[in-house]
Order: sequence, then structure tokens, then C-alpha cells
Amino acid sequence: MKTIKLVLVVFIVAVGFTSCSSDGDDTPKFEENPMANFNLVANIEANGHSLELYSEGKTGFTTGYNEIFVRVKNNADNSYFANPDISWSPVMHMMSMNHSCPKSDLSITDDNNTVAKGYIIFQMPGNADEYWDVTLTYGVNGEEFSLTETIEVTAPADGKQTVSSFMGTDDVRYVLAMVEPKDPEVAVNDMTAMLFKMESMMSFPLVENYTVTLDPRMPGMGNHSSPNNEDLTYDAATKSYKGKLSLTMTGYWKLNLKLLNGTGEVLKGEDITDENEASSLYFELEF
Repeated sequence: MKTIKLVLVVFIVAVGFTSCSSDGDDTPKFEENPMANFNLVANIEANGHSLELYSEGKTGFTTGYNEIFVRVKNNADNSYFANPDISWSPVMHMMSMNHSCPKSDLSITDDNNTVAKGYIIFQMPGNADEYWDVTLTYGVNGEEFSLTETIEVTAPADGKQTVSSFMGTDDVRYVLAMVEPKDPEVAVNDMTAMLFKMESMMSFPLVENYTVTLDPRMPGMGNHSSPNNEDLTYDAATKSYKGKLSLTMTGYWKLNLKLLNGTGEVLKGEDITDENEASSLYFELEF
């Protein structure tokens, strides 16, 4: 009899646990914060909403490539809108003119439908008299809203150049930005860059099917180079330029570059020789 009672108790407890772990309406659901490991770089409040801008590795906006994640929060209940339709327009207000910069569209991420992702490439930092702002236009629940907020854009803390704005020999202004490597190693690193041309003060379309040659050097170590580098060529799948960067030791490296058009004509940059130790087109890194 005791055995029968014990079996019955175990059965009831098991049924109870099964009921508690079911997907019924009484089960509390906790949503994991998809941005828990990201840095909040701007929080703009307007229209009863908060537009939250995040970066994975940066604590603010810097010159060069900035990957940015955006969420729209309903301040009334602290919930986030799913699949918001968001566009943005960054503008640099200079003393004599205004201009924009290269940017992507914002698209909803695959992992979470409340998060939109894109990039902005700032060519220059702000200062006491000149500043960047960004206009965000977004639609939620069938309504469209717009807001403009001043943002602080600074040079990278390490002072290294990762973006270059220049005039080519074809009289076209280009913007070339390094995307990878973010964390260089003593190894052959995957390298990625993005190339744009200035079509107007507000339009910077991607440039396809050019070539960026690569000659990394260590100026403090006799300007030696490294083996197994590969020039950057256009990758249509990612709309960027891909190559290989060989770093044989830690320290300061100048990545000497040349930009070639589709017919191989040099638009900017020079070869490294005994007489010419650096190209006028370059990136820098130190690790």
C-alpha cells in the first residue's frame, strides 16, 4: 500500500511540473535583452519614444567606420516596437558649408525584430564651431515621426587614421574606410575596407570593382614589410573590399595603399621605395 501511495505522489508531482513548464498563458515570459553586451552611445527622447543607439565595441561616435544598432522604445510601458521602419541622415555643419557622409540603410536584424542595424562613416570629427547631427525618421503603428539630434564625433582615442577623404587624379572625391581588422593579431589577418565617391554634398554611393593595393610597413623598424599580403578587391556579396594583411610583430604599422580604378589607373597613392618611405594614402594601426 505504501508503495502504491508513493507512486501516486510521484505521478502527481510530475504532472504538476509538466503543467508549470507548459506554454500556457499563466507562464511568465522573460525577454532577454539583445543589447546587454553593447554600449549605449546615444539615447534620444521625443514623441513619447526613446531612440536608443548602440555600438558593439565603441563608447561613442568616432571618425571612420561606425556600426550602429537602433531600437525604438515606447516610454509609456518600456516595450520596444517590432520591425520599426527607420531611416537616418547624418549632416556635418561646417562654418562655410554642410555635408553628409557615407552610410548604409538601416535593416532589421535576423536575431531580434526590435533591432535595426547599419553603419555611418564619419570623415572628420566635430569641434567647438562645427558639429554633426543626425536626423532619424521612423514609423511605428502606422504613424511617422522625425527628430534631429546633435551628436559628438571624435577622433579615435589612439589617434590612428582609419579613414581617408581625398581627391583622385580623375577629379573625383573619394572616401576610403577600414572596417577590419578591429583586433589585429600577429598573423595573416582578414582585411576589409569600404570605398565611396562624393556624388554631391549629401550623396556618397559605393564604388565597385576597383582595387586597393596594400604594402604594410613598420616605420620604427627600418620600414620593413611583411610576406603574404593580398591586395583588396571588391566583394559583391558584402559590398566591400577584401584582402589579407600580414602582421609579423606587435607595434605601430602604416598600411600604405594605392587606389586603382577598373582599368588599373592609379587614382591615389604611391609605391614604397628607398626614396619614398610612405604613400599619401594609408591607414594606421598599433597593437
